[in-house]
Amino acid sequence: MEIDAGVARITLRRPRQANRLTVDDLATLGGLVESVNADETVRVLVLRGEGRHFCSGFDLGALGAVDAGARFCALADALEAARPITIARLHGGVYGGAADLALACDFRLGVPAVEMFVPAARIGLHFYAGGLARFVNRLGLATAKQVLLAGRTLDAAALLGCGYLDQLLPDVGALDASVAALTAELLAMAPLALLPMKQHLNGIAAGRLDLTRLAADIRRARDSNDLVEGQAAWAGKRTANFKGC
Repeated sequence: MEIDAGVARITLRRPRQANRLTVDDLATLGGLVESVNADETVRVLVLRGEGRHFCSGFDLGALGAVDAGARFCALADALEAARPITIARLHGGVYGGAADLALACDFRLGVPAVEMFVPAARIGLHFYAGGLARFVNRLGLATAKQVLLAGRTLDAAALLGCGYLDQLLPDVGALDASVAALTAELLAMAPLALLPMKQHLNGIAAGRLDLTRLAADIRRARDSNDLVEGQAAWAGKRTANFKGC
């Protein structure tokens, strides 16, 4: 993980094995998300991979030794609940549990080489509850069944069509430029509005909106110096300089 100017970037670096994840990797990634949550200077978290693929999911050879589903679920849930805005940079295959890790992010940008495949039913593995819920809530029941029951491989066009991809770029250069542009746009937003709204949108989607917390966050943004700055910048047709207070 690298942190620079309000952005944390986590890179999966096991390209010869399509960035597959071990038990230790899941724990490491969980710890990185926790550290990012604790660093209030970080507003955006980018998850990416090296080599041909984004990630091939969990090491199947270790399935019998650990409850991979529970551990993957914990990591995906942590990504979904992460304090910063999260972006998945997808440049190749997204397989198995990695499909849920990317789905747990707030935005997913990809290129034509991206494809998504979850082989759980083919190997006798029941997908975990959090992943099932994310697929249904974010992509719809029909798409969830195509992926998880029929075991279909979805190409980039299908992933864009079903809403898995937010943007489909022509090549990796354009992908990196779009990730950078989106990151800059997010960093320019008022954090007291941006970051809480992410949490409340996710809460609404999951049917667990905390009205008390929502009201408190609305008041905090309403009474902030950032709102005064934002109004002045809008009136003056200039870029706002938000401080998060």
